[in-house]
Amino acid sequence: MSSDRPGLTHIGASGEAHMVDVGDKAETVRVAMAEGQIRMAAETLQIIRDGNAKKGDVIATARIAGIMAAKQTSNLIPLCHPLMLSKITLDISELPLLPGLRVVATVKLTGKTGVEMEALTAVSVACLTIYDMAKAVDKTMEIGSIRVLEKTGGKSGPFRHPEAE
Repeated sequence: MSSDRPGLTHIGASGEAHMVDVGDKAETVRVAMAEGQIRMAAETLQIIRDGNAKKGDVIATARIAGIMAAKQTSNLIPLCHPLMLSKITLDISELPLLPGLRVVATVKLTGKTGVEMEALTAVSVACLTIYDMAKAVDKTMEIGSIRVLEKTGGKSGPFRHPEAE
C-alpha cells in the first residue's frame, strides 16, 4: 500500500497506520547512533560518580536497561519490526558543565530495516533509569536532547546530524 504523503511511510493512502512491508528490501549492515542527556544537580552527579546512590550502581544499571530496551523496541513502538540485533552498546559519560550525564547508544544489525528507533529507545530508557535511581536525592533532573546522531545502511544512505560532535 503506498502513501499519499511523501516521507510518511507508516501512513496509508486513507490515513490509516500500517507496518511498512520490508520483504523486498535488500539486507544491508545498518548502524544507528543516538544520544540523550540528563541534567542534574552537581551534588547528584557526585553521588552517582562516587557510587553512593542508595539503589546501587546507577551507570551499570542504566547501561543494562538501555540494552534491554533496544531489544524490546518493537513491543514498545507499535509499528516497529522485531529485529535480530547483532550489537548494542551504551556509553555513559559525565558532562560536568551541564552538570549531568550523556548517554550514547550504538545499535547494529544486518537486515532489511534500520535501527534508529532501537538506538533512540535505548537512550530514552537509560536516561529514565538514571532518573529513577537518583530521584530520591534530585527530583529536578531533566531529560532532553534525545536525537539520532548518525545512521548508515539502507536505501536512504548515510545520515549524520549536522550538530553531531
